[in-house]
Amino acid sequence: MGRVLERIQVAEKALATLKELAFLQDPSPVERDAAIQRFEYTFEAFWKALQVYLREVEGLEGASPKGVIRLAREVGLLGEEEARLALGMVDDRNLTVHTYNESLAQAIFRRLPEYTRLMEQVLGRLQK
Repeated sequence: MGRVLERIQVAEKALATLKELAFLQDPSPVERDAAIQRFEYTFEAFWKALQVYLREVEGLEGASPKGVIRLAREVGLLGEEEARLALGMVDDRNLTVHTYNESLAQAIFRRLPEYTRLMEQVLGRLQK
């Protein structure tokens, strides 16, 4: 469980940085882009923590973010709606390379509060 806790702590630290910007009401373009960058690395830490948890605790191996999320749903770490949201989060993460597209950057930023809350809830479940 040591490796699991280590990964969870890394994800929580990343999440704390995302929370500083994800809930801004009227961000400047720089703040928005910084929040999206923080979302990118937070998501990476989040899915990797989930991956290690599934391997170490559940004995399941997921190789990709979507595969890990589907496994998390199967073992009850995510509800059906949460899994749908998490799969959308994967899609948004994959689109972040296109944030030069203003409307896409704004759309992703608007979803960050929901993603932030989901990651916080799931990381809390991993520690129980």
